[in-house]
Amino acid sequence: MKTLPQLPGTAQPDTWCSVREVFGIDSDLRVPAFSEPSEHVPTADPAYVFDRQTTLAVLAGFTHNRRVLLQGLHGTGKSTHIEQIAARLNWPCLRLNLDSEITRLDLLGRDAIVLRDGLQVTEFREGLLPWAMQNPVALVLDEYDAGRPELMFVIQRLLEVEGKLTLPEQNRVLSPHPGFRLFATANTVGLGDTSGLYHGTQALNQGQLDRWHIVARLDYPAAEVEQRIVLSKLPDYDSAEGRRQVAGMIRCAGLIRLGFAAGDLATTMSPRTVLSWAENTLIFGDLDSSFRLSFLNKCDELERELVEEYFQRAFGRDLKPAEQ
Repeated sequence: MKTLPQLPGTAQPDTWCSVREVFGIDSDLRVPAFSEPSEHVPTADPAYVFDRQTTLAVLAGFTHNRRVLLQGLHGTGKSTHIEQIAARLNWPCLRLNLDSEITRLDLLGRDAIVLRDGLQVTEFREGLLPWAMQNPVALVLDEYDAGRPELMFVIQRLLEVEGKLTLPEQNRVLSPHPGFRLFATANTVGLGDTSGLYHGTQALNQGQLDRWHIVARLDYPAAEVEQRIVLSKLPDYDSAEGRRQVAGMIRCAGLIRLGFAAGDLATTMSPRTVLSWAENTLIFGDLDSSFRLSFLNKCDELERELVEEYFQRAFGRDLKPAEQ
């Protein structure tokens, strides 16, 4: 286990930023921020489009030290939303994916054999949680609803009122740094997966879920917002013909999402997939083949005819046959 870098232990937000000026949201709120970035601050995307309600929920977490859980379907940009807010606040941010490889020792720490004065000695190396909570860091727990039970009970300690963490191996109790913030993202709302889209997720302990101060939902954006996102990411489409193409892609995605909601499709098209479709069209120079590569080939063969019908309705023409 590598030794994690030590951030300035006394560092705390030393300035304030205007939500209206920094995030383009009509609000008089002012949020604490760091005047200078550090190496752990995410890179800001100047073209990023912020959702008002989600942004205000996350900013409440930064301002008032509230635990914030973002829930929503895949591809909505839940983790990216938190990262881009942290980038504009110059707040160090660490994303931790709670996949099956993460263990309790990874979170809390373990004994490691090191060389000291030419001799092998055993010393305790702190894990990700002790390091993050002792520094001015925004910790984002990705795929929170996929975490194994033994991990969730470790995390639950941070959700208590004082958020202290006990390290049994060292007989130590750690208090969180004043600049430590905790966020999480999840595809389900903690009641398990009923759609079949998110294999590996599980029902969350309701006692733990109740400890999150704010639970916000990030849905797929409205069509005009989604088009603005694509155009901001891919300025090559900022022409009359380009905007027409992007509008057709988003209409097609909207029909697919309606079909998924009605139970006609087992796969839906996220904004991330729309962006991939637009990027692939620039790469291959062909809208139809890029649609196949970006989405259609992911669908069940029995559903492809319906998806092609959605394409026809969105663009007013049939999808070109695949080249042999």
